[in-house]
Amino acid sequence: MDNKEKAADKYRLVYDLHTHTTYSHGKGSVEDNVREAFNKKLEFIAISDHGPGHLFYGINRNELVNMRNDIERMNVKYPKLSVKMSVEANIIKGGNGLDITPDEFDEFDFVIAGYHYGLFGCYCIRNWLWSKGFRKGEERLRKINTEMVIKALRENDISILTHPGDKGPFDIKAIAEVCAETDTLMEINTWHGHMTVEEIKTAAQIEGVNFIISSDAHTPDRVGDFKAGIERAEEAGLDLSRIVNIEKTEEVK
Repeated sequence: MDNKEKAADKYRLVYDLHTHTTYSHGKGSVEDNVREAFNKKLEFIAISDHGPGHLFYGINRNELVNMRNDIERMNVKYPKLSVKMSVEANIIKGGNGLDITPDEFDEFDFVIAGYHYGLFGCYCIRNWLWSKGFRKGEERLRKINTEMVIKALRENDISILTHPGDKGPFDIKAIAEVCAETDTLMEINTWHGHMTVEEIKTAAQIEGVNFIISSDAHTPDRVGDFKAGIERAEEAGLDLSRIVNIEKTEEVK
């Protein structure tokens, strides 16, 4: 066992607020995710399927009542585990900057949000081309991507900014400053690899920014996956007390 593995083994994940189900493009049901969280002794879990604006796998707004019913049923069946209903809203250019309206926030216990391909009005093609190595106009793209994220953060009550830095060029320092201003957690995502070590280092320079590790589970077995996030955070030199959903295990002296 190497030093990183030993360090990660000193901590446990208390809660996982970013998991997907068959209501968007996850592979398991609400109960599948909840059962995995229960078996891994998490204290609570959120079901946070993709926002309805996604062209390929956004949640159907007509299904929100069914999702809420499923979640309430899980809270009865697993009384020692708190199950929350969230949504991973998609960051877009127009309107309030998200693919859910301000009125729709009341449908959820809290809202998380991130940038994705597969929507209108968010420079998807340009960012996809950038990801494939086409870097012409990179600084202009970084500017408009960053402005898009900052607008969404300032105009909405977003609890977590998911996988910042993923799928395009972004000014992480500028985004971190606004996350501190808006009390938005920056996610260290164990599915996408963002934030990267360098992105964590950059964001950590901003006083008041805190972090959260999320599995972004698309299959039930990945619910509660967190150790890669701790490893990245340690490599970046982050004070692990700034990660809000981990704690040292009792057996560590």
